[in-house]
Amino acid sequence: MDSLKDKTAKGLFWNGFSNILQQVVSLGFGIVLARMLSSHDYGLFSMLLIFTSLANLLQDSGFTTALINKKDASDDDYNAVFWFSLTMGGGLYVLFFLAAPWIADFYGAPELTAGARVLFLWFLFICTGTVHNAILIKRLMMKEKTRADLTAFIVSCVVAVTMAFCGMAYWSLIVQMVVQGAVSTALRWYYSPWRPSLRFPKAPLRRMFPFSIKLLVTGLFNVVNDNIFTLILGIRYSKSQAGYYSQGRKWSYMAYSSLWGMVSNVSQSVLAQVADTPGRQRDVFHKLAGFMAFVVCPCMLGLAFVAPELTTITVTDKWADSVPYMQLFCLWGIIAPLNNLCTNTLLSRGKSGVYMYGTVALDVVQLAVIYLSAPLGIYQMVVNYIVVCLCWFFVWFFFIRRCIPVSLMRLLLHDILPYAALTLAAIAVVHFAVSPLENVYLRFVCKIILVAILYAGTLYVLRSTLLRETLDYLKRMIHKQKT
Repeated sequence: MDSLKDKTAKGLFWNGFSNILQQVVSLGFGIVLARMLSSHDYGLFSMLLIFTSLANLLQDSGFTTALINKKDASDDDYNAVFWFSLTMGGGLYVLFFLAAPWIADFYGAPELTAGARVLFLWFLFICTGTVHNAILIKRLMMKEKTRADLTAFIVSCVVAVTMAFCGMAYWSLIVQMVVQGAVSTALRWYYSPWRPSLRFPKAPLRRMFPFSIKLLVTGLFNVVNDNIFTLILGIRYSKSQAGYYSQGRKWSYMAYSSLWGMVSNVSQSVLAQVADTPGRQRDVFHKLAGFMAFVVCPCMLGLAFVAPELTTITVTDKWADSVPYMQLFCLWGIIAPLNNLCTNTLLSRGKSGVYMYGTVALDVVQLAVIYLSAPLGIYQMVVNYIVVCLCWFFVWFFFIRRCIPVSLMRLLLHDILPYAALTLAAIAVVHFAVSPLENVYLRFVCKIILVAILYAGTLYVLRSTLLRETLDYLKRMIHKQKT
């Protein structure tokens, strides 16, 4: 148990370090790009993301997750998934390359034809590294994964800013994604000890198929659901409005992905390792839920609190219309990690069927709500979408309760509520304290510092176990680096 606890803590540290540093870098480069590019540029780029997400899902087909959850994965398993992904990725690139003119016509943007053909190179690179990525996650090699992700991200951001400075508009966003995919895949090959052979065994695919096909079906619904807003905006609204929505969601999603990314890969691997003992898995589940609430609540609610000032300072008031979307998706960013933790737990128990049917039902409900809300405007669509996500958490918990002896009251009252309530109380106090300040820079800094002091200070006074364990682990890491 101690060994697993140490591996989990180490994985959380490196995953957290990677995601936070990556989002800090992304924030800096994102500010520069947002000042150079228009909402129209971001709108054009966002319209193509549904196709890259779809292609990435199809070339993977759920086999990567199957490898991570398979305790006795062999070389044949790795080879089978590698050659399957490569074959699918190549075929999909040819298909989407030929379909690019129709995609451009669908959106009424002929300039997307060339852009789509270049952007789709991204999943051609990604498909060659799916197995290597699975191995890094499976073996909790988060330090190596961190190096690969950060290097790829920084290189791609430098390329994007250089292109934007040269006046290449939305092309800078397209090339950034392609470069990031190429570099991250190359580094995964470098850090992973596994190399493919020329054998393409079919038997491992047949064995993993019952598990992976359910993930594929689930993923298809998720891709459509995640991109339905952009699809509707591209058809019903102007590209500028799509750009405001995209930018607002992007900033909140950056924060969410850095926080959930800290836990996601680690939780999937650790939950799978303790799946044979429901009692231990219950304890791991509650520990991860508490840690997420401890970190996610102050970060996401804090981001919503400073969103107006952050937007004005970083990307100027020309993006002010994106603030309401950013704040709404910050609320979503609190709910989504809990839902994801629940689904990771179900997958670790081999309940891919429950995961599939639950996700399909969720997506159908969300799509219906979005369709019915479309005449009411973008804002109301997002509100209704988030309400459905919140309600569905209880659906996921119902299924988890049938697998392991988790407690809803413990989860809500002990793991989540203290951190959410403390954050809201700190924000309320600081709101009244800084409201007289007219200088946007001073107000922004005071909001962040005062909320952080109130939150951390109160936890320290109350002798929070999570705060103490986090500080102790950071001290050990710093001491280890010095020695």
